[in-house]
Amino acid sequence: MKESRQQKSPPVRLGILQAGRVPEELEGTFPDYNQIFVDLLGEHEFEYLFWPVLDGVFPESVDAADAWLITGSKFGAYEDHDWIAPLEDFIRTVFAANAPMVGICFGHQVIAQAMGGKVEKFAGGWSVGRVEYALDESVFGQTVAANEQSGNAKTPLLAFHQDQVTQAPEMATTIGSTDFCKHAALLYDNRILTLQPHPEFTQPYIAGLLSARGELLPDDIKQQASARLKQSIVREPIAETLRDFLKRQSA
Repeated sequence: MKESRQQKSPPVRLGILQAGRVPEELEGTFPDYNQIFVDLLGEHEFEYLFWPVLDGVFPESVDAADAWLITGSKFGAYEDHDWIAPLEDFIRTVFAANAPMVGICFGHQVIAQAMGGKVEKFAGGWSVGRVEYALDESVFGQTVAANEQSGNAKTPLLAFHQDQVTQAPEMATTIGSTDFCKHAALLYDNRILTLQPHPEFTQPYIAGLLSARGELLPDDIKQQASARLKQSIVREPIAETLRDFLKRQSA
C-alpha cells in the first residue's frame, strides 16, 4: 500500500510594483526597493515577481500575480509623471478583481489617491525616524500583543515622509494614526492594506537616508531622527501581518 503524500500548495505569486529606488549614494550598501521587501517578508514566503512601474513597465493583467505590493518612492503621488495615471488605473483594477494589495509610504498614498482620497505635501512638515503609531488591534493584533507584553501602548516604526494622505477615501477605514499623521494606515474592504511608515526599513538605512537626503530636512528634525535611531522598532510582527494578509486574501 502506497503512502499518501500531501501535496503542497504552490507559493503565492507576489507582484512587487517598484515605484522608487535606493539613492545612488547608497547603492551597493543597501538593497534596492524591490529586494528590501523580499528581505522583510522572507525569501521563501512568496514567488516574487517584479515590475519597475517608475520606468513605465507594468503587468499585462491583474492575473499576472496573486497578490500585489507597491513600494515607497521619492516621487509624489500628485506629481505629473507618465506612470502615475496607469498605476492608479491598475490599483482600481486590482480592487475590482478582489485581489489583495499592500501599499507602503508612496504606495499608501497613491492607492488613496486612486481610490478618491487626497494626498498633499503636509503643511506640518516632515515625519522622520522612529515614530510611535496607534494601530487597530483587529488588524494588527500580533503587533499590539507584542507591544503590550513589553509595556508599550503604541507601535514604533520608521518613517521618512512629508507627503501624506490628508483625506481618506470614503471606502477606506483608518486603522493607524499619530497626532502628526491622521491616516497612517488604511484598510479598503479587507482587500487592500496600506501603511504610511516603512516596516521594510532598518535603522542603518534611515541613517543612510539622513546622510544622502539630509539637506531636505530642517536641522531639528534631522537631529531628532538621528538621536532616536538606537531605540527599538517593530519589524517581524508587522511583517507577519502583511504576510498573513496577502496569503489569506490570495487563498
